Amino acid sequence: MAEVNQQLIAERLKISRATVSRCFTNHPGINPVTRAKVFQVAAEIGYAHLEMRTGNSRKKSKALTFGVLICSDEEEYNRADYQNPSEHILAGVTEAAQLSGAKIEVHLVDPKARELADPSYIRIEKLRRRWSGLLLVYPFPDSVIDQLALIMPIVSLVEQFDHSGIDCVDVDHYKGISAAIEHLVELGHKKIGFFTRRYPVEASWSFRRYAAFTEKLVRMRMPLSSKDVVNVFPARERGDEESIDYVVERIRSGVTAWVCAADHQAYDLVRGLRARGIDVPGQVSVTGFDGIEPPADCPELGTVHIPYREIGMTGTQRLVERIRKRFSSAQHVLIDCPFKPGATVGPVPGA
Repeated sequence: MAEVNQQLIAERLKISRATVSRCFTNHPGINPVTRAKVFQVAAEIGYAHLEMRTGNSRKKSKALTFGVLICSDEEEYNRADYQNPSEHILAGVTEAAQLSGAKIEVHLVDPKARELADPSYIRIEKLRRRWSGLLLVYPFPDSVIDQLALIMPIVSLVEQFDHSGIDCVDVDHYKGISAAIEHLVELGHKKIGFFTRRYPVEASWSFRRYAAFTEKLVRMRMPLSSKDVVNVFPARERGDEESIDYVVERIRSGVTAWVCAADHQAYDLVRGLRARGIDVPGQVSVTGFDGIEPPADCPELGTVHIPYREIGMTGTQRLVERIRKRFSSAQHVLIDCPFKPGATVGPVPGA
């Protein structure tokens, strides 16, 4: 196995070892996107940067250091068929951290871990002691959030938690879903379904988008059958292939469009429908929510674009404020997210 060091990161990204080193020393001349990619690979391979102790270490110790925890299993995180949104989040985080004179350390944690005593968290215990605050990416188990919130200031990026003391920077789910539905209605769609899937940790962002979906339909006086909602309680949760088979049944029953809770769900659905002989958008329209780059074998989605970089920057700025005012009221910041039409959305068949 290759030694885990900065040279390995440089080889992975095809950049110089010096560039990697400058990323970890917060050099102002490094592009934020490059710095984000370096931190992302460092998290993937388990590299932790340890500063050399010098005579000036006392001065250096005054600088803030933030931990960034990404709750994702390695297989899902390293998928090559989809763009990873965390890359853009980290670009915003590193840019804001550099402007604040702060350093960041990025680590992946296992979504199956439910306690800080789990090996996934124990391995970063020593590093965590030097962190001034923590940024969280993706859903975390409630039990972990409760424990982390007692230790240090936390800001959640993209995902919102029910814990009252957690600050959050997120998108306005209602505005995004509302814009997607309005676009579909303009094209003549009247029977629209909602599609999501199961996750190791409950995806509350999916629930919020479903809530936005139902609210918008109610406001527009459009009917919604529980049969046209896939993988949301109280409907039975299905596996990936069974879910797509069920969607085909509902299309044959008159559903002409599906709003998916995330882009990766939408792309999987488009692939599955085409494999079953259903033309997208000729026979049915599909929308997403993310704005990631389309896979090579899929058309560009009609989707809600999340400003990930802005979320990363705003969340980091909020963490700096939270550290300075530890016991101020928690804030939830919602950022606008536009819907952009794509090649998976068309008029109602036969219109």
